[in-house]
Amino acid sequence: MGLSNWDWRGRSAANCAAALLASVAAIALSATLASAQQAGQQTDEQKADQEEAAPGDATLLDKILVVSRTGETAIESLASASHVDQEQLERRMATTPNEMLLGVPGVAVQADARRVSSSINIRGLQDFGRVAVIVDGARQDFQRSDHGTQSTFYVDPELIKSVDVIRGPVANTYGSGAIGGVVFFDTKDARDFLKSDETWAGSVTGRYESNGKGWTTSASGAYRINENWDVLGNIVYRDYDDYKDGGGDRVKGTGFDVLSGLLKTTIRPTENSELKLGWVGSSDGWSEISGDVPVNDVDLKSNTFTARYNITDEDKSWLDLHVNTSYNKTNLDLTSLVPQNRFDPVTGLPIVLPAGSQSTFDVGTTGIDIWNTSRFETAGIAHELTYGGDWVGDDVKTGGAAGGDSFYTPSGKRNVSGAYVQDKLTWEWLEVIGGLRYDRYSLKDDTHDISGDRVSPRITVGVSPFETAGLDGLQFYGTYAEGYRSPSITETLISGNHPAGVSFPFLPNPNLRPETGKTTEFGINYRQNDIFEAGDAFRLKAAYFNNDVDDYIDGVTLSPFDPTSGCPFGPGIPICFQYQNFAKAKINGFEMEGVYDAAWGYAGLSASITNGHTISYDGDRADLATIPSSQVTAQLGLRFLEDRLTVGGEVQYNGKPKGNAVAEDYTLVNAFASYQATDNLKVDFRADNLFDVKYANPLNGSTTVAVYEPGITLKLAATMRFGG
Repeated sequence: MGLSNWDWRGRSAANCAAALLASVAAIALSATLASAQQAGQQTDEQKADQEEAAPGDATLLDKILVVSRTGETAIESLASASHVDQEQLERRMATTPNEMLLGVPGVAVQADARRVSSSINIRGLQDFGRVAVIVDGARQDFQRSDHGTQSTFYVDPELIKSVDVIRGPVANTYGSGAIGGVVFFDTKDARDFLKSDETWAGSVTGRYESNGKGWTTSASGAYRINENWDVLGNIVYRDYDDYKDGGGDRVKGTGFDVLSGLLKTTIRPTENSELKLGWVGSSDGWSEISGDVPVNDVDLKSNTFTARYNITDEDKSWLDLHVNTSYNKTNLDLTSLVPQNRFDPVTGLPIVLPAGSQSTFDVGTTGIDIWNTSRFETAGIAHELTYGGDWVGDDVKTGGAAGGDSFYTPSGKRNVSGAYVQDKLTWEWLEVIGGLRYDRYSLKDDTHDISGDRVSPRITVGVSPFETAGLDGLQFYGTYAEGYRSPSITETLISGNHPAGVSFPFLPNPNLRPETGKTTEFGINYRQNDIFEAGDAFRLKAAYFNNDVDDYIDGVTLSPFDPTSGCPFGPGIPICFQYQNFAKAKINGFEMEGVYDAAWGYAGLSASITNGHTISYDGDRADLATIPSSQVTAQLGLRFLEDRLTVGGEVQYNGKPKGNAVAEDYTLVNAFASYQATDNLKVDFRADNLFDVKYANPLNGSTTVAVYEPGITLKLAATMRFGG
């Protein structure tokens, strides 16, 4: 019986897991026997390649942050930073960005039922650019007004090499508006794929997921033109039906199909320079439902083009120049499948939107980011002086039939730019980082032209006061940093009448003030090697933060009976909706991330607790709706057979946020196994939500309705590689 015909719900989780593990074992055993003689006659070069592929760094916190301006690792950074490497990504067998970020403290993802559209939440802040989501240096600024996710993106996990996360406005050197933080997705390179003695290589991957009967196929190819020029291509296709939640109920509208691709070339003109040219694209499709009936067909196409150039002097002293340019274009077409009862956006009177009506959302984002780091010493103090500037322009064009959804995502143009200088001073046990950033924005449509600017400071002090064994790796730091987010086009210019269900006006607000995030953070970094045995390592990062966001922007409901509200009487219910400034949002919390790594395996623990509320200018206090679950995630992995086999699992507890009417506490258990059967065959197995828990992400849905996440999901994949 083929996998596609199995009734996974008719079997227990244990039986399904055993069946899949048996399949893994059979494939691995046959491959091992077939190649036993070849494996016993490996060349020195082959062994060297295997050693390169094996876990070589002590822990993931020792990996250099791609997003870092000064080449720091996560454990070295005086900030709340995390790194997810390729080994972790492969182990998670992620289908969506949400799964790539499992267990990263302070980070949550809102996706509703539309799994291909994700919005990242850091420390309770999300949407409208509060979190800068960057793919290979290109900002992802697509936005569509809706009840669910607002600022959305999709990048296929199969294309990603690593993910860096920096939490809080200390990330403001990476672009304007990131008062919540930055998430940087770095795609794969040919160098990551080719072995040292190969000119070309290719691979194919097939994967099946039980819940939703999802299939993923992926093919990669790389070619080394010469020692200074290589190219990589990758294509991925996913096809998924609706999944079932932990109660066995099918969640309508969760199926999708997506075709993604990557093309990337790296050219090294000189020994000290490198140019990367890349394209990442996807074509997604899914259905939106009302009740159990599909009402809209959605077609989304995204294309990102990037060029990244780096040149240094021989010693990387005065010159370490980076020039990044990018263009991202996202087109979403929404086609009504059935006639729909709507309201005219101008008059508010009932109309019928015919089947076949279209709404279009086109967002183009152009960006340039230039910076240089100069390294020198004065009076025994080492300096890393970083200075640069960036500009991002959003061009939003929407259109379609009257009563269509595009009317409520306004067209317009927004430009945000900035310049900054930052100096990192190091003297023995003391590190000091001081920086200033200047931001400016302009926003316009046919009738409005709005602008503003501000200077934001940052000061960080880190001390490593101990030299005694066991404490010499302990570092304390404190930070005060500010960030500046300009209002978005939608927040400022949205207008018209609510399209469906009931009618009421949206009111524009050209007088919105930008948000200013002011964060205080205290943290520790700790690293120690050779604790229980030679070669083992322990790394720990922990921090407490307090973020006051002045002039926080959120939607409010106004009454026409209040003569000062500006809300008119008209067709529909007597309310209006408008984005307004609050006096502030107050958010605080704790985060920690620790990992112990040894020859036998690894053990990790991460946790985050976030609390937040808004305060109006009248002093009224309300819970912040974007506060995610508090989380504790434990991970354990065991290595066998000279690191060819890794087995382990994850346990994650999620605590209900305050003020959320539908959220509940829940605990998830996952298990995984990865076996490198031969040099050219790898088999992966994973079981997500092993105990079939019925749960909802508190960021999804509304205040009264929960959108339930997938129940038990079993995944089996095999990857064949070849090269020469």
